[in-house]
Amino acid sequence: MSELFDAVNAFFAFIVPISDFLWEFPTNFEWYAQIPVLGNFALSILILAGAGIYFTIKTRFVQVKRFSRSIKIVANRQATETGISPFAAFMLSSAMRVGPGNIMGVTGAVSVGGPGAIFWMYVMALFGMATGFTEAVLAQLFKEKKGDEYVGGLPFYGMKIIGNKKWVGIVLALLFIIYALFNVPSQTFHLFTALGSVANTLGNTTYDRTSPVYYAIGIVLIVAIAALVLGGMKRVTKFTDICVPVMAVVYCGIVFILIIVNYRSIPYFFSAVIGGAFSPEAIFGGLFGVALQQGIKRGLMANEAGQGTITMAASAASNKHPIDQGLVQSMGVFFDTFIICSMAGFVVVMAHVWTGDTGVAWDAIRDDKLGVYMLSAQTLAPGVAMDSAVKVILSICYALFAFTTLIGMIIFAEISANMISKDKKFIMGIRLLGSLFFVPFGVLTVLANLQLGNIWYLVDLMNIFLVFINVPIILKGSKYVFKALEHYNRTDGKEGFVSARDIGLETSYWTEEAQLARDQFHSKQEESRKSVS
Repeated sequence: MSELFDAVNAFFAFIVPISDFLWEFPTNFEWYAQIPVLGNFALSILILAGAGIYFTIKTRFVQVKRFSRSIKIVANRQATETGISPFAAFMLSSAMRVGPGNIMGVTGAVSVGGPGAIFWMYVMALFGMATGFTEAVLAQLFKEKKGDEYVGGLPFYGMKIIGNKKWVGIVLALLFIIYALFNVPSQTFHLFTALGSVANTLGNTTYDRTSPVYYAIGIVLIVAIAALVLGGMKRVTKFTDICVPVMAVVYCGIVFILIIVNYRSIPYFFSAVIGGAFSPEAIFGGLFGVALQQGIKRGLMANEAGQGTITMAASAASNKHPIDQGLVQSMGVFFDTFIICSMAGFVVVMAHVWTGDTGVAWDAIRDDKLGVYMLSAQTLAPGVAMDSAVKVILSICYALFAFTTLIGMIIFAEISANMISKDKKFIMGIRLLGSLFFVPFGVLTVLANLQLGNIWYLVDLMNIFLVFINVPIILKGSKYVFKALEHYNRTDGKEGFVSARDIGLETSYWTEEAQLARDQFHSKQEESRKSVS
């Protein structure tokens, strides 16, 4: 067995230098790296940040102006005739966004760049909200109806915007499917890490990977994933509608308790974050660039705005106007960064565990970011009993973060696969491939205690490809978003939207016939509510 895994890992070895080169380009050239501040940033980070600033200006800060409207739309759990509700789409996208990276990324950013990294993470999240808004509106504009569901996202709007060529959509779908399915084993690893920590704490011992405890975890995981994923998107959204709010409330609740218990450190947190971002020592001592780099990089990677990886959830929603779903996804970026990532930031900064040689290489702490976070949380916990309770609760939350991300990956791969073929057998094949091959594959690698780092580099490579492809696409297609936003602002979102009339482009779904059907459906719902009241 180990020989097989070693062979698989060796096969992907050629990807490592390619992935590193693209993620670091052009910082891996000395002439560029010597440029003050700018030399810290790779092209991928610059185009993501630049796109966010551009969309913010062009939409006139729609993410701020329409913030209250975003909350109202997300709170709408109204039943839909086709697709899922905006609330369900928000929870499904949050299932993907809120993952282990929210803890690991923030912990690493602070450890490397100091508390000032958190400030720059907030700044880029503000601009990222506009990017998330733009790509979500495009996902809505170019979605397609399939039975009682909607399918769409990057492969669909990418195909339409780049000359309406089918092969473009197929290539984009394949890229995302590879990215999503090869991400599954890494999320499996995070799950085992967290649940193993829970078992060790509760059992007051250290279980070996070959123990029955780990085998039981593996079996339960495979069965649970298969039961959810094979039921399709409707079953998954029913689960995420409940799981995501619960895990978010529990996680934020336990961290809030730690903050209250350590309330004397709250002023330190804010002074450290602001001071780390702007103090003369940080700027002239060279730490400014590191904090800026880590804050922007980890902020963009955590909320995934601009990568096109969350757009499948946006397309699945039923909305009266495509702008509504853009506002929902904008709120998703806010929730991910300003709420979930902030909790990790409070814990790590207030506990002081991160302190040391600021500016240490990211790779030096890569394997111990979860350890740094857990140690920080335990440092803030009052007493030994509370110490163990906090570790168990946070480990369970971390496991749920990984679990929801995992099922989100498979479902989003399924939605993308509809670009290749909408045949039921083909779509079921994608579900089976994700739940009964990639999940067991991840389980086996953990149980065998094998390192498949080269495969994770394949995920990184697909991710950077998606960034370089998606950002130019949404920049080119943004003219349709701006026209749709003009119509929305003019009518306050209360008038029906027809793409040919309102943005000058015929789309598959936003037709006059579909608008009449939507109006009739919403009228029936309104009459039903009045009769009940």
